[in-house]
Amino acid sequence: MKDFRGKVAVVTGAGSGIGRALAIALTKAGAKVAISDWHAAGLQETAALCCAEGGEPHSQVLDVRQKEAVHAYADAVAAHFGTVNLVINNAGITIFGSVEESPYKDIEKVMDVDFWGVVYGTKAFLPHLIASGDGHVVNVSSVFGLFGFPRQSSYNAAKFAVRGFTESLRQEMLIARHPVQVTCVHPGGIKTNIVKNASSSIDEDLSTMQRVFDEVLTRTSPEDAAKTILKSVKNGDAKCLIGLDAKVMDLTVRALGSNYQRLFATVTTVVENRLGLRGKATK
Repeated sequence: MKDFRGKVAVVTGAGSGIGRALAIALTKAGAKVAISDWHAAGLQETAALCCAEGGEPHSQVLDVRQKEAVHAYADAVAAHFGTVNLVINNAGITIFGSVEESPYKDIEKVMDVDFWGVVYGTKAFLPHLIASGDGHVVNVSSVFGLFGFPRQSSYNAAKFAVRGFTESLRQEMLIARHPVQVTCVHPGGIKTNIVKNASSSIDEDLSTMQRVFDEVLTRTSPEDAAKTILKSVKNGDAKCLIGLDAKVMDLTVRALGSNYQRLFATVTTVVENRLGLRGKATK
């Protein structure tokens, strides 16, 4: 897919962040865009921004955790535009908490959105992508889909699962010789609302962690992230690393092997103690 003009592109989680930036970038590039999010207000803002760029987006509030709803959405988009060429499964959340602290409902919620949302979006749209003759699936994992990190066990599990699912799908498309490219995306620190909107599995003040994330760890804008993703689509890349931090962490983990786990645990302990993050728990 070297040119997006006239192509039909679907973006989930388009109410803010990378999803919004992708919707706008694709509209500017001449694509016909279908956008969804479970936050109606954010989705409406994105639709207005796409319209301002001359687009006529198909916009629908959607909970990607609902399998039947996602399949109905795929059929509705295909019926509206006549075809679907590109699907970007971007919707995601995170909840802070160790394995010991996290109740099952928190782990299940993250898995339902971040993993099953990707599975439903992929399977629902795949027949339409194959039929288009020029299809592409983009599944957004994370830099946390490359290595484990303390207090992100459910997010790690979901994003590792997205990576495995997507890499397997790419091979299956090659074996079947279907006209569908597949890309797995691993963003590093992106200036989005995912941490700002995060909750914790214990009664804990996350404001310091959110401030550190916003001021220190996020180095890439959603617009730059969208540009990198769309470049990978044009190149047919299997793997898309976003940000210097993602590239450095990928190399670090590959160089250290499993030894990275002890290093990360030590660094995390030092940082949390220095910032008093664990001391902010109120129970």
